[in-house]
Amino acid sequence: MGMIPHISMVIGGAASGKSDFAEQLVIGTGLPRTYIATAQAFDAEMRAKIARHQQTRSGLGWQTVEEPVDLPAALSAQATGTAILLDCATLWLSNLLLAEADISRASDQFFAQLERQTGPVTIVTNELGNGIVPENNLARAFVDIQGRFNQRLARRAELVVQVTAGLPLALKGQLPEVKT
Repeated sequence: MGMIPHISMVIGGAASGKSDFAEQLVIGTGLPRTYIATAQAFDAEMRAKIARHQQTRSGLGWQTVEEPVDLPAALSAQATGTAILLDCATLWLSNLLLAEADISRASDQFFAQLERQTGPVTIVTNELGNGIVPENNLARAFVDIQGRFNQRLARRAELVVQVTAGLPLALKGQLPEVKT
């Protein structure tokens, strides 16, 4: 059984391989595992993407919880010692923004619940700061929200892994062996 820290962060760009890597991290623990999915299917493309992700996990011992907004409740509902994969923080923050929720308050509640988890939690998130500055106010505000969240998460996490082109690079902590 491969041990991972209490909190791990897997960050990368879109289609970088971060979700696949994070899944392997969690599978490697040998613990019961829960996949907390934050995506919402607003169109056919997203429905197909969600279906592909569900198919990938099918038969591999995952319990899936679909929770686009209330992550503290989804985390607290997990059994003691369960390894949790949260995929992804970026979509969760986007869902909060679209719902006009208090993102600062929701983030504080999320981090408070994260500290109370008894099993390892691996959080997938997008790096949005490597591109150009967005041209509209909403997009710039979201990049700022995501960047601040990622910095806060990285400070708290014992393991931070950046994935680019399917290749993991440990930014913080020691990269565990993962089957790919």
